[in-house]
Amino acid sequence: MEGKVRLTARETDVLQLLARGCTYSQVGTELGVSRHTVASHIKSAYLKLDVHSAAAAVMRAIELRLIGVAGSRGRRR
Repeated sequence: MEGKVRLTARETDVLQLLARGCTYSQVGTELGVSRHTVASHIKSAYLKLDVHSAAAAVMRAIELRLIGVAGSRGRRR
């Protein structure tokens, strides 16, 4: 993957919550948005991260240090 991947703050929040094991519904409740809005954010992240699933998006975001690993004090950008 070329260039630097830039996620929006909301995409980052969604991925961080998914990494902690939250469902789309739980993420929506936590962020005060609908499950469908969560799905929209994650699909946008798929395109930016060049992946095809939420699990792959979380893993790629961790690899690129865009989100921290659940339970760690990883640096968040």
